[in-house]
Amino acid sequence: MKPSKSFKLALNILRHSKVRSWLTIIGIVIGVASVVAIMSIGEGMQISLESSLGGLGADIITISPGASRTFGGFRDFGEGPSGAGGTGTSSSEAKNLTIKDIQALKSVDNVDIVTGTVSGRGEVYYLAETTTVSVTGVDPVAWNEITTSTLSSGRFLGASDYNAVLVGSRVASRTFKQALSVNRIITIEGVSFKIAGILNESGGTMGGGSDSGIIMPIEAARAVLDDVGTSEFDSIIVKVDDENAVADTMSAIDARLMLTRHVTNKTKDYSVTSSVAMQETISSTLESVTLFLGAIAAVSLLVGAVGIANTMFTTVLERTKQIGIMKAIGAKNRDIMMIFMMNSALVGLVGGIIGLVIGSMASLFVAIPMMGMGGGRGMGVENVVTPQLLGFTLGIAVGIGVVAGLIPAYRASKLKPVDALRYE
Repeated sequence: MKPSKSFKLALNILRHSKVRSWLTIIGIVIGVASVVAIMSIGEGMQISLESSLGGLGADIITISPGASRTFGGFRDFGEGPSGAGGTGTSSSEAKNLTIKDIQALKSVDNVDIVTGTVSGRGEVYYLAETTTVSVTGVDPVAWNEITTSTLSSGRFLGASDYNAVLVGSRVASRTFKQALSVNRIITIEGVSFKIAGILNESGGTMGGGSDSGIIMPIEAARAVLDDVGTSEFDSIIVKVDDENAVADTMSAIDARLMLTRHVTNKTKDYSVTSSVAMQETISSTLESVTLFLGAIAAVSLLVGAVGIANTMFTTVLERTKQIGIMKAIGAKNRDIMMIFMMNSALVGLVGGIIGLVIGSMASLFVAIPMMGMGGGRGMGVENVVTPQLLGFTLGIAVGIGVVAGLIPAYRASKLKPVDALRYE
């Protein structure tokens, strides 16, 4: 029997058992849609993570006070410990970093630039409006060499600047009723500052300059912020010469600080992190969670496979006499088996196609609210539906259909013509 004839007969079986077939197809649809939605959102989160953390620079290492416990001690360079991006520390005995630590790090191999930053919350006044904003104090010369931020207008801070600031894009455009612009005067904790530049949006609260913060010279920050000491730093930023040796440099920095601060691994009161290490950790976690959720969703595909097998057994019983007639007029075992295998494969194919469409739409509708939850802050999430994912999932659906229909098709092919014709 020609394959085209077998396909027509298989399609005819599917068309004449509409209710039972569609109930079976729904099981495949649910499984495929769940897998596609979860895997596409997981892939989107991976890409968004790389985009957000990539702005930190692969050659940047951050030293923060307080030993890390759960979150790796990472402290957002843009907003500092009190910003939305800072994780803080779990050590209640955190000691501030000092100029001695900066001097000690300058002699570490592969270290190019070392600079300290201070940060806090400051009350900002502009055109009769007052709000509290994250303020970060930096060494302008070193910060210009380290930062990955770009300007939408104005200029970066210079060595001679004191009463000048850089403003994040979110502060400039959304914080006050009237947008801030270059050369405008704002008041921070009672002190007037001139806006030297407006930073471009970084896509989050990370990346050397915060969308929701203000950057100013470190001496000015020490003067206007109440919770900032006169000689300590909230974080130390290190730029390395060779970004491929970041891991080794982190180990060398850790060893040097343990020696100069007279601490051990148990009494360590600081954390050494990098955007690369953070990205690898979060990426690994996201991948594990995505695979776990995908595996749970795939259980519904197994349920769908059981449904296909049950439907095929019922179909074989209903068409036993027809099988006998086909064998009596010359149909071979492989022809009968091919017809029922194609029928089960069609169930998987139809369910897979519908599931791909529904899963892709579901991932889109889920990703949109997730992107809006951050209010323009943090890591945006999008759905990424790749051809590879669609092809793989559709192949799984068809494969499940074929495997589930294998035993019923085999049993149908082994029916004896005489017994099949006598079946009632």
